Order: sequence, then structure tokens, then C-alpha cells
Amino acid sequence: MPAISRLIHISLVFIILFFAAFANADYGKENSIKLLNHPDEKRVDVLLNGKLFTSYLYTETLKKPVLYPLKTESGNFVTRGYPLDPRAGERVDHPHHVGLWFNYGDVNGLDFWNNSNDIPAGEEENYGTIVHKEINKLESGQDEGRLGVTMEWNGPDGEAILRENTMFIFRHSGNKRIIDRITTLQALDSEVSLKDNKEGLLGIRVARQLEHPSDEPVLLTDSSGEIASQSKVNNAGVSGNYLSSEGAEGLDVWGTRARWMMLSGRVENEEVSLAILDHPENVGFPTYWHARGYGLFAANPLGQEALSGGEEILNFGLPAGDPVTFQHRIIIYSGKQATSEQVEAAWNQFVNAQN
Repeated sequence: MPAISRLIHISLVFIILFFAAFANADYGKENSIKLLNHPDEKRVDVLLNGKLFTSYLYTETLKKPVLYPLKTESGNFVTRGYPLDPRAGERVDHPHHVGLWFNYGDVNGLDFWNNSNDIPAGEEENYGTIVHKEINKLESGQDEGRLGVTMEWNGPDGEAILRENTMFIFRHSGNKRIIDRITTLQALDSEVSLKDNKEGLLGIRVARQLEHPSDEPVLLTDSSGEIASQSKVNNAGVSGNYLSSEGAEGLDVWGTRARWMMLSGRVENEEVSLAILDHPENVGFPTYWHARGYGLFAANPLGQEALSGGEEILNFGLPAGDPVTFQHRIIIYSGKQATSEQVEAAWNQFVNAQN
């Protein structure tokens, strides 16, 4: 090959390789939503623009997998740190309230909701445990990230009662961080009873600042995160307030039905709103709300007798082999509290979305 031809050939190859590398490098930028698997630590981190949004945790010390923590766009915590990572000024009740979770208080007579490492010795036979089995999908992307997992709901003997397949879809847009949790439960060898119980179903334990102010003395952590020696009334920085799609507000939202519920307040000088959206195809729609002023924010479509004061009864049963699917969307608005019109628009977008 003549020298000039060889030079042209080499130059063309270089140009092709250069532009191929440039395209594959995505202009030197990371995917805006990246999922990082840490199997040795039993954790999957979800990064938005390189910063931690949340992690999927499934360690043996937990009685169910959870998303923890949840953080705003500016990095403030939406979820309580206790008991995993206590921060100053937090309540120390309900050690089973960790991050964002999905379970229930009466599954064939077993309590999955209240199980934790604090259960007294000898009482374990009354509780169930949700065990992570495998990761089916781990997908990062510019517009969304997806984490698909399989879990089993086990009795105290270790035998599986339900199989759970859940898809988490993570998105962000402007000042919003969005999680879709699409969960399918399947009864295994026999019919599964989910008797009406107030403890369920999708729950979040929020940061102290998003609780409602209270005149009751409470036991809090001190400046080092240790449990204080005595209870006291302390509403410093506590600013939360609930608002439902049906207009209920504050503590009056408990035991009411609504398409969506929003909790707004201020966290470290950042205006924050946290919304949970129910889906019309879910059992029991519109869901009842097990939403408490002390920081429990839960949607419970199955506990109708307990939450309606006995006016309604569901006692949902799932025949052997049958599946049931629950779809929820969680939105964190940062920098400015959301309006009811914004959340209603988000709900309409959710119910018309194709996942």
C-alpha cells in the first residue's frame, strides 16, 4: 500500500474510533440515574446525578427489605434515621419502622408488620419475615432506573407463604424525585388470609421535622444519637401537616379514604412535600390511610374494619397460586411545598402511565 494511502487509511480508522468512543462516553457524563449493586453488603444504591437518593437494603438484621434512606434533591433526609443510624432529636419508638417498606400485620395470623430484633425471646412464633431472594433487573439510565427483586414472606418455621415480585422504578424531574413500587404477591401452597388489620401496607417513617407538633412528652435521641434519659415536650423544628385528595387535613386524615395523601413541612430549612399515590386497580381503592402525627405515613387498603371503626369489612383472601398486584407512586417535592393541584395532576399522570 502506498505511503499516502496508508496514511489516509490510518487517519480514517482513527476518526471512526474517536467518534465511536466519544458517542459511547455519553459526552463524558454519568447516567443521570445509576444503580450500583453491592452484593457483599446486601445493598443496592440508587444515585441521581451521582448523589445518593436511596438504597435497597436486605441485610439479615432487617425483618424485611426496605428503601433507606430517602433524601431530597439537596440531600436532606425525608426518613427517620433510628434505629439504623440515629440522628439527634429523633423519636425512638417502633423500631420496625425503617425507611420505606411493604408488609402487613395479619398474614395467616402472623404479624409481618411489627417484627424486629426487639421482639422478646419466645414470641418469635407470632411473627413473619420477608426474605430477599434475588435481583431480577438492575438497570440504570438517563430517564429512569429499574430494580426488580424477588422476595418470600416466610413463617417462623422458614416456610414461604407468599412470593413477592417487586419492580422499583426511580425517576426525577425538576424538583421531584419519584419512586414507583409495583408489587405482585402470589399465594404458594394454600390460600393466604390477609385479615383486616390496621398495620399495613405501604409505610414510610418520616424524619422528625415532618412529624406533627405535639404537646405530649416523648423520648428522643440526644445530640450524639443516644437515647435520652427522660421524655420531654420538644417541638423544635417540627412542622409537618397532612393533606388528602378529599380535603382532610392534619391528624384528621387517619382512618379516611383518599386517592392520594401529602405530608408537607420543612427539613433543615428546605420546604419539602412527600406524597403517596394510590392506583385505581389496587384492591380497596381508594385506600384507607394509617397516617399518624408521630411520623408513620402508611397506605392501608386491606385494614378496612380497623380503620373504618367496623363500618366496612374486607378480610382479603388470596387463593393458592393466585397473584394480586399493588401499584403505588411516592413523590418527594423539594425546595417548595407542593399544592393539591400539583399532586392531583401527578396522580392523573400516574394512573394513565404505562410502566
